[in-house]
Amino acid sequence: MTSSSNRPANPIDVEDVRTRVNDALAGFMDGQAALLDKISPQLAPATEALRDFLLDGGKRLRPAFCYWGWRAAGGPAAGDGIAHAAAALELLQASALVHDDLMDRSDTRRGLPSVHRRFEALHRDSGWRGDREQYGASAAVLLGDLLLIWCDELFLRSGLEPAAVLAAKPVFDLMRTEVMVGQYLDVLEPVAGDSADDGALERAQTVLHYKSAKYTIERPLQVGALLAGAGPELVEALGAFGLPLGEAFQLRDDLLGVFGDPAVTGKPAGDDLREGKRTLLVAHAMRGLSPDEARHLDRRLGAPDLAAAEVVELRELVARSGAPERVEQRIAELMRHALAALAAAPLADERAREVLLALAEAATVRKY
Repeated sequence: MTSSSNRPANPIDVEDVRTRVNDALAGFMDGQAALLDKISPQLAPATEALRDFLLDGGKRLRPAFCYWGWRAAGGPAAGDGIAHAAAALELLQASALVHDDLMDRSDTRRGLPSVHRRFEALHRDSGWRGDREQYGASAAVLLGDLLLIWCDELFLRSGLEPAAVLAAKPVFDLMRTEVMVGQYLDVLEPVAGDSADDGALERAQTVLHYKSAKYTIERPLQVGALLAGAGPELVEALGAFGLPLGEAFQLRDDLLGVFGDPAVTGKPAGDDLREGKRTLLVAHAMRGLSPDEARHLDRRLGAPDLAAAEVVELRELVARSGAPERVEQRIAELMRHALAALAAAPLADERAREVLLALAEAATVRKY
């Protein structure tokens, strides 16, 4: 691999992955914008919102793992096909985020108005009839659906060999099913789950696996490897690395969702507490608090009238419970498993092993 002095500071930028994915997304959006404009000039605000959401920000973590799964299986660095296929994962991510923000009633995403809030503002500023909140929600559902359709379109039209795309498509489809049912289970838990019962930790773990861990790292790695012609041994080895790493990534994200700096996360402080997220962090907190404190946390978590001062109070309860320390210990344990699996994996390219190690560190060593 190149010397450390010549290597990009961010592993996502090695072999220009971020730039190549951004270029693929920009080119794809140019073609879709022309199509939407041909259908109706009234679609211009939708085109602008989609372009902004896709091209302004985003870590490109999932495309990076897809690309390095490709390289781990011996896929060449040159060529646009893998960049286009990897970029399809960013369309899937954008779809999930548009819908997630709506379900969570989030006002912002990456420091900017969320899509449903953007279209609420368009309704208000245009002086249109009817309920602006309903219009914003409807627009977000439809645009999120459109992004989901487009992710399939870009993947199938990546330019890679049809046989390779066909080999990877079942895992690509499985990934999409897993993230959607994981999201449903995440929505179900706050309304139907009992945070104090014995199954709460297991349910939180299931949500973590399917909504995030598999979708963020394990499946993108496997999709990339299959596109390059990987056999079952390598696909399984990448899963043994990717699943614990994806779990560690999400646990870090859960800590950031409660204790993160808005300047870093792009979301309001304590946003997971406002949204009522029943994460593994919260499940551990319930077990570390007194019965009265646990009931209070359970009752006020995600309450519509939760005030800023209460967010601070709930954050202090979580901190006092010992849950952050338990989660940090679990992250360290998962990282040991992931790195051991990476060291033993039969990769076709040692450069891929080094970059995957750097990506693992970048994904999990994020500060509050």
